[in-house]
Amino acid sequence: TRLWIPEEVFIEDEEQYMDLIVEKIVVVMQEPMDVYVNPNFLPDVMNDRYDAFWTDERMDRVITALKDTDKVLEINHRYRIPNQAFIQKAKDAGLKFTFGTNNADGDFGKMEYCIEMKKACGITAADMYKPNIQE
Repeated sequence: TRLWIPEEVFIEDEEQYMDLIVEKIVVVMQEPMDVYVNPNFLPDVMNDRYDAFWTDERMDRVITALKDTDKVLEINHRYRIPNQAFIQKAKDAGLKFTFGTNNADGDFGKMEYCIEMKKACGITAADMYKPNIQE
Protein backbone atom coordinates (compact mmCIF):
# COMPACT_ATOMS: atom_id res chain seq x y z
CA THR A 1 0.00 0.00 0.00
CA ARG A 2 1.19 3.51 -0.75
CA LEU A 3 0.68 5.14 2.62
CA TRP A 4 1.45 8.63 1.38
CA ILE A 5 -1.47 8.71 -1.09
CA PRO A 6 -4.66 9.27 0.95
CA GLU A 7 -6.91 8.00 -1.87
CA GLU A 8 -5.14 4.62 -1.71
CA VAL A 9 -5.38 4.13 2.05
CA PHE A 10 -8.24 1.85 3.11
CA ILE A 11 -8.37 0.99 6.78
CA GLU A 12 -11.00 -1.21 8.37
CA ASP A 13 -9.13 -1.99 11.58
CA GLU A 14 -6.30 0.39 12.52
CA GLU A 15 -4.45 -2.13 14.70
CA GLN A 16 -4.49 -4.75 11.94
CA TYR A 17 -3.42 -2.11 9.44
CA MET A 18 -0.57 -1.11 11.72
CA ASP A 19 0.52 -4.75 11.98
CA LEU A 20 0.46 -4.89 8.16
CA ILE A 21 2.69 -1.79 7.99
CA VAL A 22 5.19 -3.34 10.39
CA GLU A 23 5.19 -6.63 8.48
CA LYS A 24 5.80 -4.83 5.18
CA ILE A 25 8.69 -2.87 6.70
CA VAL A 26 10.26 -6.09 7.96
CA VAL A 27 9.91 -7.70 4.52
CA VAL A 28 11.31 -4.64 2.71
CA MET A 29 14.42 -4.76 4.90
CA GLN A 30 15.40 -7.91 2.96
CA GLU A 31 15.74 -5.86 -0.24
CA PRO A 32 19.13 -4.54 -1.40
CA MET A 33 19.40 -1.03 -0.01
CA ASP A 34 21.42 0.82 2.56
CA VAL A 35 19.03 3.32 4.14
CA TYR A 36 15.46 2.99 5.41
CA VAL A 37 13.95 6.37 4.45
CA ASN A 38 10.75 8.05 5.59
CA PRO A 39 10.92 5.63 8.50
CA ASN A 40 7.73 4.61 10.22
CA PHE A 41 5.61 6.91 8.06
CA LEU A 42 1.90 6.63 8.83
CA PRO A 43 -1.07 7.65 6.69
CA ASP A 44 -2.56 11.06 7.46
CA VAL A 45 -5.62 9.51 9.13
CA MET A 46 -3.39 7.77 11.69
CA ASN A 47 -0.44 10.14 12.03
CA ASP A 48 -1.96 12.25 14.82
CA ARG A 49 -1.71 9.12 17.01
CA TYR A 50 1.78 8.12 15.88
CA ASP A 51 3.13 7.49 19.39
CA ALA A 52 0.21 5.23 20.27
CA PHE A 53 0.55 3.11 17.13
CA TRP A 54 4.34 2.74 17.41
CA THR A 55 4.33 0.53 20.48
CA ASP A 56 7.51 -0.86 22.01
CA GLU A 57 6.78 -4.24 20.44
CA ARG A 58 6.38 -2.76 16.97
CA MET A 59 9.45 -0.55 17.34
CA ASP A 60 11.52 -3.53 18.53
CA ARG A 61 10.38 -5.65 15.59
CA VAL A 62 11.43 -3.02 13.05
CA ILE A 63 14.70 -2.25 14.82
CA THR A 64 15.55 -5.97 14.89
CA ALA A 65 14.88 -6.18 11.14
CA LEU A 66 17.10 -3.13 10.53
CA LYS A 67 19.87 -4.55 12.69
CA ASP A 68 19.65 -8.06 11.20
CA THR A 69 19.95 -6.68 7.66
CA ASP A 70 22.55 -4.00 8.47
CA LYS A 71 20.34 -1.11 7.37
CA VAL A 72 20.75 2.56 8.25
CA LEU A 73 17.91 4.61 9.73
CA GLU A 74 17.05 7.98 8.26
CA ILE A 75 15.92 10.72 10.62
CA ASN A 76 13.51 12.64 8.41
CA HIS A 77 13.23 16.39 8.86
CA ARG A 78 10.13 16.94 6.69
CA TYR A 79 7.90 14.41 8.44
CA ARG A 80 9.65 14.60 11.83
CA ILE A 81 10.00 10.83 11.93
CA PRO A 82 10.78 8.55 13.54
CA ASN A 83 9.90 9.78 17.00
CA GLN A 84 12.48 10.24 19.75
CA ALA A 85 11.61 6.94 21.45
CA PHE A 86 12.30 5.00 18.24
CA ILE A 87 15.52 6.87 17.54
CA GLN A 88 16.78 6.24 21.07
CA LYS A 89 15.95 2.52 20.82
CA ALA A 90 17.71 2.38 17.46
CA LYS A 91 20.79 4.09 18.87
CA ASP A 92 20.83 1.76 21.86
CA ALA A 93 20.68 -1.18 19.41
CA GLY A 94 23.75 0.16 17.59
CA LEU A 95 22.10 1.31 14.36
CA LYS A 96 23.67 3.99 12.19
CA PHE A 97 21.80 7.12 11.12
CA THR A 98 21.50 9.52 8.24
CA PHE A 99 19.54 12.77 7.93
CA GLY A 100 17.02 13.37 5.15
CA THR A 101 14.18 15.56 3.95
CA ASN A 102 12.21 13.61 1.31
CA ASN A 103 13.09 16.40 -1.12
CA ALA A 104 9.74 16.37 -2.87
CA ASP A 105 9.42 20.12 -3.38
CA GLY A 106 12.75 21.76 -2.67
CA ASP A 107 11.71 22.92 0.81
CA PHE A 108 14.58 21.30 2.67
CA GLY A 109 14.62 23.44 5.79
CA LYS A 110 17.79 23.34 7.83
CA MET A 111 17.39 19.85 9.28
CA GLU A 112 16.10 21.29 12.54
CA TYR A 113 14.32 18.08 13.55
CA CYS A 114 17.38 15.98 12.77
CA ILE A 115 19.59 18.25 14.85
CA GLU A 116 17.05 18.25 17.68
CA MET A 117 17.00 14.43 17.70
CA LYS A 118 20.79 14.27 17.44
CA LYS A 119 21.07 16.30 20.60
CA ALA A 120 18.20 14.61 22.46
CA CYS A 121 19.47 11.08 21.73
CA GLY A 122 23.18 11.78 22.03
CA ILE A 123 23.96 10.87 18.44
CA THR A 124 27.61 11.49 17.58
CA ALA A 125 29.69 11.30 14.42
CA ALA A 126 30.42 7.66 15.26
CA ASP A 127 26.67 6.93 15.00
CA MET A 128 26.37 8.37 11.50
CA TYR A 129 26.35 6.35 8.30
CA LYS A 130 29.45 6.50 6.15
CA PRO A 131 28.75 5.05 2.70
CA ASN A 132 31.07 2.44 1.32
CA ILE A 133 31.92 4.02 -2.03
CA GLN A 134 33.44 1.57 -4.46
CA GLU A 135 35.29 2.76 -7.50
